[in-house]
Amino acid sequence: MTTSGTVFIVDDDEAIRDALAWLFQSRGVTARTFGSAEQFLAEWRPDLRGCLVLDIRMDGMTGLELFDRLTELRAGLPVIFLTGHGDVPMAVEALKKGARDFVEKPFNDNDLVDRVIEALAWEAAQRESAAGAASLAARLAGLTLRERQVMDRVLAGKLNKVIADDLGITMRTVEVHRAHVFEKMGVKTAVELARIMAQRR
Repeated sequence: MTTSGTVFIVDDDEAIRDALAWLFQSRGVTARTFGSAEQFLAEWRPDLRGCLVLDIRMDGMTGLELFDRLTELRAGLPVIFLTGHGDVPMAVEALKKGARDFVEKPFNDNDLVDRVIEALAWEAAQRESAAGAASLAARLAGLTLRERQVMDRVLAGKLNKVIADDLGITMRTVEVHRAHVFEKMGVKTAVELARIMAQRR
């Protein structure tokens, strides 16, 4: 079974990089390797999707420094640090800053892969949620002021006649606006409309 998403392995030890890439690929996880934090940063793009497995100590830019830089860039990639025993306090500090997890060396292979698969699933869900929110915001932006007024009252459970009285318009006009709201929002019923609007909260 192939897992959606790519694990980006950043470690200055070539043997570890190669071993990790083989390990992930044996479990159906696509892997890319980088020999330094600088190399990864040079290839980083805002649309990269997946998970980062990052050695905490490296020559040049350290894993922590790369993590801080990615945080500044609002990269959004979940980061799992590989740490030696003495690095645990640093890893815990990174968790407080938003890192996903840390794994101590020597690590259990299957445990590491399981954690990465969980992180990939989390990242995919976050991306899907953000895309859904952006889509909903775009649909809402397409409503006229009057359509928003009608929609708010529909969501409050008001009948067309009450909405017409509230807004000083005819019931027929309310029906037209209501139909436009449903069409623009991509729903067929008030219940569906309420469901998608609940996602904004």
